[in-house]
Amino acid sequence: MPDVCNVVVLISGSGSNLQALIDSIQAGANASKSSPARIRAVISNRADAYGLQRAQQAGITTQVLDHKQFDDREAFDAALAQAIDAHEPHLVILAGFMRILSPGFVRHYAGRLLNIHPSLLPKYKGLHTHQRALDAGDSEHGCSVHFVTEELDGGPLVIQAIIPVRPDDSPTSLAQRVHEQEHVIYPLAMHWFAEGRLRLDDELGATLDAQPLPDSGYVIRP
Repeated sequence: MPDVCNVVVLISGSGSNLQALIDSIQAGANASKSSPARIRAVISNRADAYGLQRAQQAGITTQVLDHKQFDDREAFDAALAQAIDAHEPHLVILAGFMRILSPGFVRHYAGRLLNIHPSLLPKYKGLHTHQRALDAGDSEHGCSVHFVTEELDGGPLVIQAIIPVRPDDSPTSLAQRVHEQEHVIYPLAMHWFAEGRLRLDDELGATLDAQPLPDSGYVIRP
């Protein structure tokens, strides 16, 4: 890994996970524990995404690429890849990017594309994860960072944060506590990758410090 790890972040909304990534880089610099990670650009498919303002306030290049201006998903993804590649990224991070990516796009960034999902994958792929966890009577819930593959929310797991489900939890309260843990584990995964510790191996799957991670990824229990 070079001295600097160029990161491009894709967003569609408020960008709270983006802010956590930005803050973690700044905190490391302030503590003289500088990470190789550098967010070179933030790209959104929505011009009204508040995350664009977060990036601009941090001095990060922003770009809007409106998916509605393209004939189909493949055309949008081709333009998106061109925009991303202009920043020579080592890592691409999906931070609330509300688009299903085409197989060709995913293959182009194989091994350097991360996503975060608000459930303990492989449970509850897709939407409404907090309500589904409550409906199932689960005692635990959480969030997962994983490498992106062509299977929706199905790539090898990197790290999970597990929290208890409380008797009085609602989807809103559960979402809030899960979101707090997203802001912990996503920066951690980014820095692991930037430091050359986290990799996706064709045979071993996700590895940390050259050792295969378990199927559940690295697990923390705050």
